[in-house]
Amino acid sequence: MNISITKVDQLKEKTPADQLGFGKVFTDHMFLMDWSSEEGWHDARIVPFGRIDLHPACTALHYGSEIFEGLKAYRTESGEVQLFRPIENIKRMNRSAERLCLPTIPEDMFMEILDTFVGMEQDWTPSEPATSLYIRPFMFGNDETLGVHAVHHALFMIILSPVGTYYKEGLNPVKIMIEDQDVRAVRGGTGEAKCGGNYAASNRAGERAEKQGYSQVLWLDGVEQKYIEEVGAMNVMFKIAGEVVTPMLTGSILPGITRKSCLEILRKEGYKVSERRISVDELDAAMANGTLEEAWGTGTAAVVSPIGELMYKGRKYIVNNNEIGEVTQHLYDTMTGIQWGKIEDSYGWIHKLQ
Repeated sequence: MNISITKVDQLKEKTPADQLGFGKVFTDHMFLMDWSSEEGWHDARIVPFGRIDLHPACTALHYGSEIFEGLKAYRTESGEVQLFRPIENIKRMNRSAERLCLPTIPEDMFMEILDTFVGMEQDWTPSEPATSLYIRPFMFGNDETLGVHAVHHALFMIILSPVGTYYKEGLNPVKIMIEDQDVRAVRGGTGEAKCGGNYAASNRAGERAEKQGYSQVLWLDGVEQKYIEEVGAMNVMFKIAGEVVTPMLTGSILPGITRKSCLEILRKEGYKVSERRISVDELDAAMANGTLEEAWGTGTAAVVSPIGELMYKGRKYIVNNNEIGEVTQHLYDTMTGIQWGKIEDSYGWIHKLQ
């Protein structure tokens, strides 16, 4: 495909790794591509990073027709830059697009865009431990008329951000509050799509949790408020009486790529794993009787995040003495080892820049 490139006049100075944080620093350029119902995808371009011009009636601003993805590029010890399972992000973004009535992007076109754009900006990929280049593709409807209707014009963009750890705690256990008031999503809604509205709707509960000293909330289902679904920005897993249990995908839970990868690792290595519905009462009982041995979240940003404390209806439970569990640590070491090229990729997950 033809991608026009307009380079900046002067490259920015790279931010030191210990000052990166998450999503605060951006590279020199950004990718854009337009879509219309008449022309399809067109005008693919890489331009200097900067602000974009939007019509006040832009569809996304009024009706939330927006989706996004998140994946990472990693620099290996040999200096190569590689991506982790990018095709899974491409497939998921297309599923999100179908749910929000936005246009899909052919997988080979999407992959060529990633290779070209990330390859151009690869010098921004840091090499320090626990750092990476975060890749944020997103798409939104930008019709310039009011009225609820299918999208006729859309804009696809990618921005890049060198990042450190997602949580300020790093790999130390985080505190999670089980939310029993607000809900995140319902089956038949947009829970399994990666769209901005899901996250905006979660902020109120997240603010309440933060005021009580908790990093995120653990959501219950939106119908009965009885079954565990996911943590605010991550999927969740528990080790209960020797068995790894994670909520099954019911249509209201985001199908996480890190979640999928962790399950594949565990099953290949012979762990007992179940994907099923887990009631909050079952989890509450496991916390109370001590059979909850470990708990952790999984997601692209944090990879694996151990949970050291859970709070439900005012009752606080310490998980694994507020320490990283054996399985949690193993998953983190294996995942990051493959991502940074320190462990052989026997799964075929790594994509080296073309």
